[in-house]
Amino acid sequence: MLDINFIRQNQDLVKHSTSAKGYDVDIDELLQLDDKRRELLQEVEDLRRKRNEITAKMKNGKPSPELIDAGKELKSELAKKEPKLNEIETQLDNLLKRVPNIIFDDVPLGGEENNLEIKVWGEKKTNGVDHLNYAISRDWVDFERGAKVAGAKFYYLKDGLALLENALLQFGLKKVLEHGFHYVTVPDMVSSKVLEGCGFNPRSSKQSDEYFIEGEDLAMIATAEMPLTGYYMDEIIDEKDLPICFAGYSACFRKEAGTYGKHTRGLFRVHQFNKLEMYAFCLPEKSREMHEKILSIEEEILQELEIPYHIVSNAAGDLGAPAAKKYDIEYWSPVDQKYREITSCSNCTDFQARSLNIRVRRKDGTIEVLHTLNGTAIPLARALVVIIENYAEKDGKLKVPTVLQPYLNGVTEL
Repeated sequence: MLDINFIRQNQDLVKHSTSAKGYDVDIDELLQLDDKRRELLQEVEDLRRKRNEITAKMKNGKPSPELIDAGKELKSELAKKEPKLNEIETQLDNLLKRVPNIIFDDVPLGGEENNLEIKVWGEKKTNGVDHLNYAISRDWVDFERGAKVAGAKFYYLKDGLALLENALLQFGLKKVLEHGFHYVTVPDMVSSKVLEGCGFNPRSSKQSDEYFIEGEDLAMIATAEMPLTGYYMDEIIDEKDLPICFAGYSACFRKEAGTYGKHTRGLFRVHQFNKLEMYAFCLPEKSREMHEKILSIEEEILQELEIPYHIVSNAAGDLGAPAAKKYDIEYWSPVDQKYREITSCSNCTDFQARSLNIRVRRKDGTIEVLHTLNGTAIPLARALVVIIENYAEKDGKLKVPTVLQPYLNGVTEL
């Protein structure tokens, strides 16, 4: 959430970013509503002050009829104005939640087609093996029984593929620990406060991608980013303790709403998968540097797996509400002969932290909102797609990437 005073002082910037991201929010209406709130708040506070003065006078002996009448009149006025103030504050809060984060100056404008390629690594392969056909032929994945017990796009992993998933996790975990991240497991559900504070759609949204628990103020997490963001909710962190970097492992649950026309084959886009997520709380002046660090770790993982990729800086229209800037790393698919997304990392600046009241106490004692960032170390289902496409051999065996062999007892092929 953006600070209302920041919006007031930077109206053109906020309008530009809101429009560039494709959000339909009337900033002028929002500010007019805030003007009404401020005016009414002043009236209510004046009435409350006068009421308190009368209450204090009434404690000093028997009050006069005039004092009693004045007290009744103030009570009546407050009974009219306080509900109006609450109503306006609710309207304002709802409007504020719809305003996306501002974008950085170097973010390309336009939609997904305007994503800017900034780096290419590795040699593109010209042929590969379809991961779904291959995994089914080895009896390593079972979508039919997954659908029988849970519905379409749920699945079982078996034998070699399940072992390979574990190896990928152990490898990814080793890498993030080397970079100073603290490993945590997280709750698989979060409250609506945390969900909305992270910038995800609320329960009422038709575009909501989350599974909600009937009768409970809970949703299944779509990423470990959600519970990791909420870890320090309503807390103040000392400057000397920042940055704090977490690596959260979790199952991820997604309806995949609005994915019509996107690549959905096999394990590439499913309703449940496991993921190792990087998350950082840092000082505002350090967030751009931290963003590049998270990106470099994602690159390091793919390079050691010897997977060709390119990096794109996402255009404004391809950013979600929380991100001020986002990088996607897309691997080269030898099967589809195109780049497909494998990981991403976002700098959310103070957007999430302000919503969840996460702050830093500076060395001089001042308190301000800190910055948050997130990035995927390894999305395990998609990583399995990548490995099969790049490492399946003509004889039907699957070559094990060198860096994964220690986590499979030295096995070189499956």
